Amino acid sequence: MLTSKQRAVLRAQANGLEVVFQVGKGEIDEALIKTTADCLAARELIKMKVLETSAYTAREAAEALAAATGSEVVQVIGSRFVLYLQKKKDSKYAPLLPR
Repeated sequence: MLTSKQRAVLRAQANGLEVVFQVGKGEIDEALIKTTADCLAARELIKMKVLETSAYTAREAAEALAAATGSEVVQVIGSRFVLYLQKKKDSKYAPLLPR
């Protein structure tokens, strides 16, 4: 569970990130979950977008993907959201996070 200070640091880091995946009108299926999990394993912090044609709101999609991948929702703004999953070793963001 992230504290508010940790969440603030991650929000600042995510500000410059580009959207890596989009949630469209299809459901959140195994393929999307797997690619999201793989991307989180490689990058730790990712930004995603929910298209207008989607049946999900950004909050719903973020919560569903976070639960499926074991990650944390950092923020949800408009149609975009940020997920974080800390690496076991060599984490890029762990030294930045206050304890």
